[in-house]
Amino acid sequence: MPSLCIRRAAELGNAAYANFLFSTSSGDPPHILLWNALIRGSVQAEHHEKALNLFALMHHRGLYPNEFTYHDAFSACSALRECDIGKKAHCLVIKAGFALVPLVAISLFNFYAAMEAICSTGAGLLNTRIMFDDMSTKSIGLWNRMVAVYVGIADLTSARKLFDKMPDRDVVSWNTMLSGYAKAKDAASAEDLFHKMPDRNVFSWTAMVGAFARGGNLEAARRLFDEMPERNAVSWNCMLSSYTQRGEFKMALNLFLEMQSKGLAPDGFTFVSALSACAHLGALDTGKWIHFHLMGNCIRFGAIVGTALVEMYAKCGDIGSAFRTFIKAAEKDVFCWNVMIKALAAHGMARSALDLFARMRKERLQLNDFTFMSVLFACSHTGLVEEGRRVFVSMEREFGIKPRMEHYGCLVDLLCRAGQVEDAYQVVKEMPYMPDVSVWGALLGGCRAGTNVSSTEKTIARMEEIEDNGSGVYVTLSNMI
Repeated sequence: MPSLCIRRAAELGNAAYANFLFSTSSGDPPHILLWNALIRGSVQAEHHEKALNLFALMHHRGLYPNEFTYHDAFSACSALRECDIGKKAHCLVIKAGFALVPLVAISLFNFYAAMEAICSTGAGLLNTRIMFDDMSTKSIGLWNRMVAVYVGIADLTSARKLFDKMPDRDVVSWNTMLSGYAKAKDAASAEDLFHKMPDRNVFSWTAMVGAFARGGNLEAARRLFDEMPERNAVSWNCMLSSYTQRGEFKMALNLFLEMQSKGLAPDGFTFVSALSACAHLGALDTGKWIHFHLMGNCIRFGAIVGTALVEMYAKCGDIGSAFRTFIKAAEKDVFCWNVMIKALAAHGMARSALDLFARMRKERLQLNDFTFMSVLFACSHTGLVEEGRRVFVSMEREFGIKPRMEHYGCLVDLLCRAGQVEDAYQVVKEMPYMPDVSVWGALLGGCRAGTNVSSTEKTIARMEEIEDNGSGVYVTLSNMI
């Protein structure tokens, strides 16, 4: 069939052949089935702009879309976040009488759910809920989807009201509501729901472990984890990451070793948590042992594990192994580069850090504000004043990245370390933020180093205008007296 060939060619990315088959098919203009095939193939190949262009072209050719056309058009609008085009297509659906066709209604529901979840305003999920309420027949999957959309925008009150109205529930219904409470750190509501569940699966138990952990009750989380009738990699990762996020690095490492002793296969997230624990504990030998077990698997786990390895070696003081791991990493995202730059700077290798930054620019990598934080840190700790000034200016001028308070703090620290306290004070006066304690602390430290009485008096006078001063500033001040 021509329509099937067109669709398959488009799905496989052979747009030229798909267009050739489309244009040479019998009929002028081609039959609606052929248009639908080309649009469907474009959507499934993720060529969403082309799908919408074809959809618009149909109207110019005097063709009327059917329910299948609209289904794919709304899918493309959702993927591209094309709210205006989607709303115009909704008007066409109403005029054409397709609004109550189940396929179109579901597509419209998914479209509004995607748009309103992204661009949620005071109106909330108004259109999504209207589409849901207007459907005469609602499957349990649709009810679950509506609850999940409410959970996604953290409207747990509406989610629970809908959940309580459901005529039937399955384990997905319960898990969706449970995960909402877990994300909101509402451990009490999550626990109440958990005990009411008629059936629980591994997701249910893991979500409840996460709810306890997010609420700060690691002991309850661990007790429930130990009671789980079944655990998978996600369950172990949940408990591991909970320990690392709460600074319980020794507990995290012990749990990782327990997982290994049971012969369970870790994934990338497991290794990241374990390596993070090693980095904070300075457990270089354990980190090397993990690296050994990762040999041959780093490519499979990707950039996130490679970055964790670089950071582990750097924080454990082995900057040589950190750099070798960085160079050998098959996949490096911008975060990995940032970690390596800051690690070099922290080990007194600022020039190497700046060389790495120059290489990033040469390779046209997408720099971010953390990149510049790392470079300014390198300049600050080695007195490269002019280099630091140029980097700071280039942030917004060349890369369109607006400096944050932390960047200004780095620049102030750089100038103060170099004895240029007056210039640092001028930066503080002209910065578009109200200086925080860290900025004043850097400036006071510079005043102390240079015994600049005038600048010290100015700094103290301005500090008095800030209500929430940290004790660290006063320690610095007392040392100057």
